Amino acid sequence: MSFNCIDCFCGAGGLALGLSNSGFDILYSFDIDAKAIATMRSNLKYLQNHQTEVQDIYDLDTDTLLKHFDLKKGELDLLAGGPPCQGFSIQRGGEDNDERNDLVSRYIEVVKTVRPKFFLMENVPGIVGKRGAAILEENLNKISAEGYFIHQRMLDAQNFDVPQRRKRIIIIGERKDHDSPLYQYPKPNDRTITVRESIGFLPPPPDDFTDHPDFPNHRRDRLSPDSLKRIQAVKEGQGRDFLPEDLLLPCHKVSSSVMGHRNVFGRMCWDKVAPTITARFDSFSRGMFGHPVQDRTISLREGALLQTFPLDYIFVGSKVEVARQIGNAVPVKLAEHIGESIIEALEKW
Repeated sequence: MSFNCIDCFCGAGGLALGLSNSGFDILYSFDIDAKAIATMRSNLKYLQNHQTEVQDIYDLDTDTLLKHFDLKKGELDLLAGGPPCQGFSIQRGGEDNDERNDLVSRYIEVVKTVRPKFFLMENVPGIVGKRGAAILEENLNKISAEGYFIHQRMLDAQNFDVPQRRKRIIIIGERKDHDSPLYQYPKPNDRTITVRESIGFLPPPPDDFTDHPDFPNHRRDRLSPDSLKRIQAVKEGQGRDFLPEDLLLPCHKVSSSVMGHRNVFGRMCWDKVAPTITARFDSFSRGMFGHPVQDRTISLREGALLQTFPLDYIFVGSKVEVARQIGNAVPVKLAEHIGESIIEALEKW
């Protein structure tokens, strides 16, 4: 039995690929970012028969979309998406009036007009914090009143075959076609996958700052003289707390217990999971993004592997654009586990 899905805010395709791997037929993916759509279209090996389009969700005509796929309202199995979440981000210090917060409301409006059997919404933990809780509660109350069971849980990607600490709120809406809900969240794994297991097989990137000939996007970043001294001064698993005084930035000379961000200028640990891969993981100054033993920031390819993209997945865009695509993606393996759990419920429908 085949189950269909429409993928909103698709980005580089982490959610779509994971859901496809779990058994969903992804009918359509869209995003407002043209470079992200170019990335999706460059990976037809993994996303066959997959329609993608640059599309603003505010301009989405759901009636036309359903008609295009010969679907009636209520016939779609899954509407999936992670509305861009920086307005709720704890790390970025999001704001209540960030216009991106409205995307959650618009996504819920699309759910109301399409009425899928299930909808999936992935977002940062900040969406249930001080900034996001009121917006989220208002929208979930609206969709609950439209006849949906609401499931809400924080999942950590490291428990689902992703070599990375990455906590995300996973909201599953289940249409009330039954007296009691069918959906159950996936069970966490007993073991985690380490940084070494994920990226340890890669050779060092070339010293001339070009891509490795066998591994696209695997190149070393240019470090300033001071940043090179910093990464040489810290060992595996250490951050800026271990830097000598003369290499600290002025803002870091205050105790990290006061200022926070103690893991900037840090190295990952070979035999632990990575920290959360953010949209700026390409910068050594933005987190614990130093290679465990080599004096460099992890490469874009290594970041993609830590997000569980395939080794030969193609990314389109500048260095900054590709880092953002990778860091903002739903990890493929996490999406796959979630997709399998939704299919288990659909098979009981």
